[in-house]
Amino acid sequence: MEGNQEPVRFGIMGCARIARKICRAIKLAPNATLHAIASRSLQKAEAFATKNGLNEAISVKIYGTYIELLDDPDVDAVYMPLPTSLHVEWAVLAAFKKKHLLLEKPTALDSAQLDQILKACDINGVQFMDGTMWYHHPRTAKIHQIISDSTIFGHICSVCCASSFLADPEFLDSNIRINPECDALGALGDLGWYCIGLILWVVNYKMPTYVTALPEATLNSKGVILGCNASFHWEEEPKTNATFYRSFLSHVSMDLTVCGSNGSVRLHDQAIPYQESSASFFLTTGVKCVDVQTEGSVEPVEVVVESQLPQEGLMVQEFARLVKGVKNSERWCDRRWGEISRKTQLGLDAVRQSIELGFKPVFMQQD
Repeated sequence: MEGNQEPVRFGIMGCARIARKICRAIKLAPNATLHAIASRSLQKAEAFATKNGLNEAISVKIYGTYIELLDDPDVDAVYMPLPTSLHVEWAVLAAFKKKHLLLEKPTALDSAQLDQILKACDINGVQFMDGTMWYHHPRTAKIHQIISDSTIFGHICSVCCASSFLADPEFLDSNIRINPECDALGALGDLGWYCIGLILWVVNYKMPTYVTALPEATLNSKGVILGCNASFHWEEEPKTNATFYRSFLSHVSMDLTVCGSNGSVRLHDQAIPYQESSASFFLTTGVKCVDVQTEGSVEPVEVVVESQLPQEGLMVQEFARLVKGVKNSERWCDRRWGEISRKTQLGLDAVRQSIELGFKPVFMQQD
């Protein structure tokens, strides 16, 4: 822990299921501590505390309203897993209350709302980060090191990814992620955020020339997306294309394939690694067509990357490190995380617009 040894004090604002995972991550991160939790009622907050073994921790405060947590002067940072429709209201207020903001994805219903949040964070000098965990796993850095080395991997030609799970009838009937008043983006926001973020990460956040949603999109009776495919295209030579699938209607998938002119990377547990202490991917390089024809296929090499903490713990640790630096006046807020979220949100907006336009291409503004 750098500078002041006091850990960053977190408040969890909302008791959604994912908050249980971040509650544990805060406990695991060496530079963070859980100071308070809040829900829309004291009963819900107390039930969350009981389920997560917080009742014995007398230092954890329990609030029955969100505003009480934001008014707590001892809360340094807020983790906010509220429904997406509530993000802009409460995230902006949190920023003006000088609370650093770890905001669950999708960050907003559209980029205009996210811009309001980022502007409030900028004005008030608070750190912003979205809750995408896989960015922080050391496997992510290792893969990026390989695919960014043109001498090893060559030009990135294509990216394919999928994120899905088979929702049960109860989920499809009543879950907030298919309720247009709570999370109108449906599978596009909940699962598509991973796919779009992955694709842009692979190409170093260069925005595509255009985005096209494919016609087989499935919507529920309220117009919320349950499953869809889309493609991203970069027209500048040498060209790159990406396709992705996200759905609440098919078996679990967390697949990523990156194909370069000299190599390929594949994995099947991108969003949530199979193990907390390590994660792997398969790398193939240097295979020529003539080799395949005369000598058979080349076996991929499995690359294993160890991890000291689960990826959510690493996310909290990195966020707390940035917050501590701002609090100690050692550094400015790192705007890179807001820029990553905004580009992901712009990609999401483009897919949604393409669906609304009858699956026509949506051309993107370039950097």
